Amino acid sequence: MNDKKAELYAHDLSAARWRKAKASGPEHNCVEITDLPGGGIAVRDSKNTHLEPLRFDATEWSMFRQAMVSGEL
Repeated sequence: MNDKKAELYAHDLSAARWRKAKASGPEHNCVEITDLPGGGIAVRDSKNTHLEPLRFDATEWSMFRQAMVSGEL
């Protein structure tokens, strides 16, 4: 793991404010995200909040979003 990625995973998420899409219902079948320093994002499964969230730096998150919008993923 490179230093940049290690910094993301070292960030304490215990007080994170998680959010999910407004279109999501009250069920816990969603992904939730929270902001990280430097424009990064942490992503977790709302039904398994005890699992370690995935963390993306700003570039990775931007590339992921672009691929989703374009239909590549």
